[in-house]
Amino acid sequence: MVFFDIDGTLIPSMSSSSFLAERLGHQHELDAAEERYAAGELTNEEVSVIDAEGWRGVETRVVADWLDDLPLIDGIDAVVAWCTEHDVEPVLASLAWQPVSEAIAKRHHLTMNGGPRVQVVGTVYDGTVAEHFNEYDKRDRALQLAAERGVPIDQCCAVGDSRSDIPLFDALPTSLALNAGSTARAAATAAVDTKDLRDVLPWLEAWRRDFR
Repeated sequence: MVFFDIDGTLIPSMSSSSFLAERLGHQHELDAAEERYAAGELTNEEVSVIDAEGWRGVETRVVADWLDDLPLIDGIDAVVAWCTEHDVEPVLASLAWQPVSEAIAKRHHLTMNGGPRVQVVGTVYDGTVAEHFNEYDKRDRALQLAAERGVPIDQCCAVGDSRSDIPLFDALPTSLALNAGSTARAAATAAVDTKDLRDVLPWLEAWRRDFR
């Protein structure tokens, strides 16, 4: 089982929240909040509250349509095909809002596994957080899914780029920092810089051989 982060990993140029906030009209406020989160000045929950407010009054179908234009890293389908061929389940492990995970999972055939939610009333987002989801929830949900699937921890790995990936990196024997900052690099067992996800395949091949 391989767990992929979304923001900064599968979406290399920006966060999915920033992508949506630009269209929702609160990108400046969110980007400032995310910078403070990266610096350790705000919690993930505080950032989520700021972001969710910008969704108030927007139809769920509108957000779903916008997500068709998410700027994803090249090579996702090739990596998912490798996973299928080698009996490895590709799973999303991310703090991105659930509609983002749902859109990527559906488009590229990955398994969705949790994330924060904006409250929906009828077919409209109401601007409040229905479910918070932090870096420890991300780790715990990943480990829970592995246990449910009967996959030992030593047959799991993770790919990510930031401090929100560190609890999961620490819980698994193998991890890859992809286009990552120094903190995530220090926590991972390997690192790669690339604009194409296919460049992680040699690392995945080596990981897969280790537990055969």
